[in-house]
Amino acid sequence: MSEVEQPILGHFTTYRLQPALWSLDPDERRLRARAWFEGLREVSDVAHLYLTQGIESEGDVLVWSTARVDDGGSPGRFFQARAAAENRHRDLFEPAHVLWGLTRPSEYSRAAKSAQEIDSFAEERAPYLVMYPFTKTAEWYLLGRETRQGMMNEHIRIGKQFREITQLLLYSFGLQSQEFVVVYETDDLPLFSKLVYDLRDTEARRYTLADTPLHTGVLVSVEAWAESLAGEAAALARAQGA
Repeated sequence: MSEVEQPILGHFTTYRLQPALWSLDPDERRLRARAWFEGLREVSDVAHLYLTQGIESEGDVLVWSTARVDDGGSPGRFFQARAAAENRHRDLFEPAHVLWGLTRPSEYSRAAKSAQEIDSFAEERAPYLVMYPFTKTAEWYLLGRETRQGMMNEHIRIGKQFREITQLLLYSFGLQSQEFVVVYETDDLPLFSKLVYDLRDTEARRYTLADTPLHTGVLVSVEAWAESLAGEAAALARAQGA
């Protein structure tokens, strides 16, 4: 397998903070929170933390992890190591939703890599992450190749009008209930909402079977987040530049 064709695994989990966390004293909450995330980061090539508390009702934080797939055994090793890391802190951080998939070249774009494609390994991230599972109807796959390409060209044309918004498409066929995991990064949530609105009246929308639940997260450093769990809200605001 060439380096160009080598897939990467993108993994997203939302977590609920358990009641036992709040029974700890502030210093212990801070230490356990940092240890929990550091454990997840150690078993990934890259990992980032996002706040979802107050944004959705079923999770408090989201972790985006990326792992290289060097061979057929790579996904299995990643999941085993991740489970071990999670289990050390399962009393405090309970997984709520899990979505994952693998990259592969797009069949609708001639470019090897779009200028708007997310770099999964970048250490610097945009302030907002939006991601969701996505599945097309059976009728979509029964359309002719040229028909599908024409509809996707319209989709791509609209996306290019929002160059500040970047996207990552992960394939989950036969691996999870959805067919894709669609990921966006942006520094402007109103602009992103307009992009989604503009895409609603494209012809390809007829062939969407499911695209929920949607998750929106605000990028946060583990240090600032851990301080907020210790009750130091002012420290969170300072660390985030508020």
